[in-house]
Amino acid sequence: MGKIVHFETLGCRLNHDETEGAARSFILNGFSADMDEVTARTEISHDVILSVINTCTVTGKAEQKARRLIRLMLEKFPQAPLVVTGCYAELDSDEIKNICPKRIVIIPGPKKYLLSAIAREMALGGSLDACNGLLDFDSLSNFVCKSLSSTVAGLNAFSLFTPVFEKHSRASIKIQDGCNCSCTFCRIHLARGKSVSLETAAVIERILQMEKLGVKEAVLTGVNLSQYSTQTQGEKINFPRLVEMILQNTEDISIRLSSLYPQSVNDELCKILENPRVQPFFHLSIQSGSDEILRKMNRPHSVVQVEDAIKKLRSVKDNPFISCDIIAGFPGESKTDFEMTKSLVTRSRFAWIHAFPFSPRPGTPAKDMKPQIPEREKGIRVRELTEMAVRGKIDYINEWKGKILSAIVENSRSQRLSLVRKIHAVTENFLHVECPLPLEGKIPEPGSRIKICIESASEDSIRAGQEIECTGFVAR
Repeated sequence: MGKIVHFETLGCRLNHDETEGAARSFILNGFSADMDEVTARTEISHDVILSVINTCTVTGKAEQKARRLIRLMLEKFPQAPLVVTGCYAELDSDEIKNICPKRIVIIPGPKKYLLSAIAREMALGGSLDACNGLLDFDSLSNFVCKSLSSTVAGLNAFSLFTPVFEKHSRASIKIQDGCNCSCTFCRIHLARGKSVSLETAAVIERILQMEKLGVKEAVLTGVNLSQYSTQTQGEKINFPRLVEMILQNTEDISIRLSSLYPQSVNDELCKILENPRVQPFFHLSIQSGSDEILRKMNRPHSVVQVEDAIKKLRSVKDNPFISCDIIAGFPGESKTDFEMTKSLVTRSRFAWIHAFPFSPRPGTPAKDMKPQIPEREKGIRVRELTEMAVRGKIDYINEWKGKILSAIVENSRSQRLSLVRKIHAVTENFLHVECPLPLEGKIPEPGSRIKICIESASEDSIRAGQEIECTGFVAR
């Protein structure tokens, strides 16, 4: 069965997009791509000739998980060199390399597009000949080193693109990378650099390609979508204008936005969001409900701007799903500051909260800020926010009971392995629904658009952090 390349991804949807694009490069060059997560129970495989992990550095736990996965991949694929890339690889390459210097090759995060060059070189059977079933570590290391010191024709930050996704039935497209902000807690701008944008014509061309292949929904991803900026025929194209042009040049495909900064939700953007093909799901990068903490974080928005953004989003869509990110236990966050955050959450009625404990990241100003909040107190605050998130999601789902929503059928692993006739689908407002099917009849294809009537919230599943959040049935 040989010539398998194994992929692992940590972190945001953007990382997953890039990994899917890298996997597609290898598939197009004649290799098999394995994207099932490796675990301690995974059997040792001698068929994997190369393994790749795309890492994240947003928290210390993300880096800890990366190191654990790296060791597992080295153990489970004993004949495969391991390429480590992504933000963690960009900032702490020596730490990673020292895990196993004779097996690990580092590709800095901004140069992960070199994975496409590796796929092409392996297929050509030249310096990276894998025809005998093995890939030589020294040859791979030398090829990467040479490529890093030169410009590889036709490759850039947006080269890892695929219109066909192995792990998701809903496609994504990276339109922006990097960030011009300098939040005091964040390493992402250090790892990915200043904001860069995919040319508008290329964005539209790629989405048209998806639409022609029958893709029903595309997610626009980036580190900071509000910083999208290009020049097209003398016109400066910002993010609202880009979304408008996508809608003008496509016919049926729905558009979902991955994340927004509150201050970017202005009248110009909201006018575009009114279009029924823009999905009623919005994720806001908030981080705190205290203006004092936002100032210490060097965030580009205030609490008033958060509330104004939420008001605007609810004015353009019928009861949209609105979620947010919040960091608990930032240095100097008093109990009063935390109560302000909880008050904002209550007033805003978020459908979900991604709550994280503050993680002091090397090289960031917040690492040395005082006073640091004890880990135990951070944990308490995260648990409080998570309980509010669970209640918020249950309440939101209950508001949709008995109502019919458009949804995309998911290509779920648990669904594929199940003997029960049921499907998983994601609704237009981002509810993950499980639907039983009649004993007779055709099962809807993954990626197809169907109508679903929401029945009830799956509280136990939500609390356990599982994929399915509610039940429903296919509406005729």
